[in-house]
Amino acid sequence: MQTIQRLRPQTQNRFCNGSFQQALAHWNRQRLAPEFPSHDWAGYFEHEARMRMLEASFLEELREEVREEAAEAPRDADAFVIWFENLKLTGPGQGDALFPWLAQEADIGQMRWFFEQEAAGEAGFDDLVALTQIKLPEAPKLELARNYWDEMGRGNPRGMHGPMLSALADTLGVAPAIETTVWESLALANAMTAMATNRGFAWHSVGALGVIELTAPARSALVAKGLRRIGLSERERRYFDLHAVLDVKHSEDWNREALIPLVREDPARATAMAEGALMRLTCGKRCFDRYRANLWP
Repeated sequence: MQTIQRLRPQTQNRFCNGSFQQALAHWNRQRLAPEFPSHDWAGYFEHEARMRMLEASFLEELREEVREEAAEAPRDADAFVIWFENLKLTGPGQGDALFPWLAQEADIGQMRWFFEQEAAGEAGFDDLVALTQIKLPEAPKLELARNYWDEMGRGNPRGMHGPMLSALADTLGVAPAIETTVWESLALANAMTAMATNRGFAWHSVGALGVIELTAPARSALVAKGLRRIGLSERERRYFDLHAVLDVKHSEDWNREALIPLVREDPARATAMAEGALMRLTCGKRCFDRYRANLWP
């Protein structure tokens, strides 16, 4: 518990630092891993309560950053989706110069560092979808189920997206680790995990996952181009090639089958989903800024 007491910086953005994000990442890894019953439930729940409070405070800090912009999102379902889809052009971090540079100029060492940071900050889209879909209304639940099934390779182990990512890490010879990952990347994964595991942020998680599907294809295509340029085969870069194409359809389906029905049923969800999307994009922008600072001469 002494570690937790040291995680209370007094700056305005008190959760945007390495010590907190590393501790939260380690806790997420531990609490989501399959385990046996605890031998000390009192200690377990004391630690759980402290970490969940810190995690919620981190989310509220992110939420405060985007609250005004999210409040502008329409509460009519069709208008909301138009606003949401426009985030692909106007959202934080979109069109960042990092990705054309990765496609055209980054050498193999720079590509390896970029991928190591991205892989270490990967929260596992399949698990996030599975956690988010709990008790959702029928149509959105079915859409998230279809998305999950695609992530799982439709039952074919060779088509599972998670192992594809791991195989690419092996190909590039990188060993992603919490301790060697910039805090911005850890914060992105931590925020996604926090929204998916906290039912008070369920609608935020739907928005955050939806905006990943919306914005990932263009970035994935440029990363795939860079991997091809440094000599990786079609099989080796398959993870990024796949997401450059498949996520376009995923986004269209998500918007039609999840976002529209949810907002039609309760317009207040539009604001929550807008906040979640902007929180995710804000975390992504911080990653891109940090990556450029580290990679560019």
